[in-house]
Amino acid sequence: MTCAYRADKSGAGEQRLVPPPASRPMYSGEVRATITTNLGPLVVVLDADRAPCTVHSFAHLVREDYYTETTCHRITTEGLWVLQCGDPTGTGTGTPGYRYDEENLPIGLSPAYRRGKLAMANAGPGTNGGQFFIVYRDSDIAPDYTVFGEVVSGLDVVERVAAAGTNTGEPDGRPALDIEITEIAVER
Repeated sequence: MTCAYRADKSGAGEQRLVPPPASRPMYSGEVRATITTNLGPLVVVLDADRAPCTVHSFAHLVREDYYTETTCHRITTEGLWVLQCGDPTGTGTGTPGYRYDEENLPIGLSPAYRRGKLAMANAGPGTNGGQFFIVYRDSDIAPDYTVFGEVVSGLDVVERVAAAGTNTGEPDGRPALDIEITEIAVER
């Protein structure tokens, strides 16, 4: 199996350039990772068998400190129930400078994204980069986003951020309760 990581030449957002990972995934099976935040840790299990290119890219970005000291820039509290993270610019437009295709889409599932799932955010087909979201309540949205893991501990941290809402009171925006990723560790 090989992964096709392509240069992101869209110019659509700010970039914190990171060289793309090697094209051959280096993980298989379940891979544990701990996302340490200023509000507490989240332990996730990544599914390298169903989403090998995504898990490989995520682990690569972790090794490159791409996520270290970044804020989760978006919370949604109506219809879509997610916390979005993974943009070092904090704007929602940042990319690592490469992109890749979707895999492991939850087609035919209802709801498509269950509570606790970890999925890639994107700006359309083939635009996965570094941003990801954590589903804190079942969300039945179009199955367009790669599911690559699940939170097994610490979802209460995300729920606390969601309960505080957005900083504007609107159902979609920057979290009122700041949450920062201080580091992520992937176990081999």
